[in-house]
Amino acid sequence: MATNNYFNNYPSSQITSEQLLVEDLVIEAMQIYGMDCWYLPRTTRDQVDYLFGEDTLKQYITAYPIEMYLENVTGMDGEQDFISKFGLEIRDEMQFLVSRRRFKATIPLERPLEGDLVYVPLVKNFFEITFVEHENDQAMFYTLGRGRGGNVYVYALKLKQFVFSNEIVKVGVSEIDDQIRNYYSRTRIALDAGGSGKFVNDEVVYQGANLASATAQALVYDFSPNTSIEIYRTIGTFASGSSVKGNTSNANWNIASTSDLIPMDNAFEDIRDNNRIETEADSIIDFTETNPFGEP
Repeated sequence: MATNNYFNNYPSSQITSEQLLVEDLVIEAMQIYGMDCWYLPRTTRDQVDYLFGEDTLKQYITAYPIEMYLENVTGMDGEQDFISKFGLEIRDEMQFLVSRRRFKATIPLERPLEGDLVYVPLVKNFFEITFVEHENDQAMFYTLGRGRGGNVYVYALKLKQFVFSNEIVKVGVSEIDDQIRNYYSRTRIALDAGGSGKFVNDEVVYQGANLASATAQALVYDFSPNTSIEIYRTIGTFASGSSVKGNTSNANWNIASTSDLIPMDNAFEDIRDNNRIETEADSIIDFTETNPFGEP
């Protein structure tokens, strides 16, 4: 027995007008009942830290607006908030649906990728993609057949709340950049009175003769004349008795003392980069072929 060629709803070599109609209706429904989100692709996808078996410090430098439909509308999924041996952990999860056609037309990627971020303005928070389901039977499972290349019209994105660990997020969208800057660990530098100029928020400040030969540099979070300056994304160590200079403002102030200041209301769990651990390990353990288990 064979199906009628003139009324076959499940062709394997073409996409029917009925399938395109359903897809148009799905996109229209998402634009009516969905919400505007920002998609942040990770730009350091091919770099891996083989010592710890993880990716390097992530960077997100672009953001694309796109509508998505929130499936779990009654509340967050996952383990949510609990106290563990590591302290308070927030493991909120959610699931979004995004149109395959709209995604390809809006974002220069073949499909959503695990490790990318989605910023949700509704909750003013960042979520990391943990899995991309391309055959979501709950939302849309081969309606009117598979067709050429498949006709599942949506991607189901499974996301968890992003655990911030000093990743570089600078996308040029003020809503996102202003939100993420509050989550960086900050250091407060006490200043001697009598300096010159005013530091500008988010400008580069450095210690040394010039930025090229600087022994330490950072970005300005906040500045109080004759009192202190708060900095974030610090590279190097600012030392007492030296001076800190602004790269664009040309401000120049002498450092009285420094102290670490990590806000207690930090929205994300604070995890340090592994570079310091790796550097210390290299000075203790010798992993060469002649002595793979330690120093002689």
